[in-house]
Amino acid sequence: QVQLVQSGGGLVQAGGSLRLSCAASGRTFSNYVMAWFRQAPGKEREFVAAINWGRGNTYHADSVKGRFTISRDNAKNTVYLQMNSLKPEDTAVYSCAVDRTPVVIRTDPGHYDYWGQGTQVTVSS
Repeated sequence: QVQLVQSGGGLVQAGGSLRLSCAASGRTFSNYVMAWFRQAPGKEREFVAAINWGRGNTYHADSVKGRFTISRDNAKNTVYLQMNSLKPEDTAVYSCAVDRTPVVIRTDPGHYDYWGQGTQVTVSS
């Protein structure tokens, strides 16, 4: 079992920044992938970014590329999502997730095994 505890989020004006954190505990693996997804009201869950824990390679969705950055702190077993230049359309519930058996970084939420509790990010115009 892997437990994921999120922190961060909140309300920010357009153009502002926020950082989300996701701390993993329990049984963790050096080759798993950790990702961030988001879901806005009335919309499907959307892939945001992911990082391969062991190799450190990352992948960001086109919609956030250049504005959001995923990173990790091995010592703290924590992954971060730094969000800059936020836009109202970034408003959503953001959730971190773990894929235990990745072949490659995958963007389909159905491949992810464990999920954080979700945190609201609201960007006002």
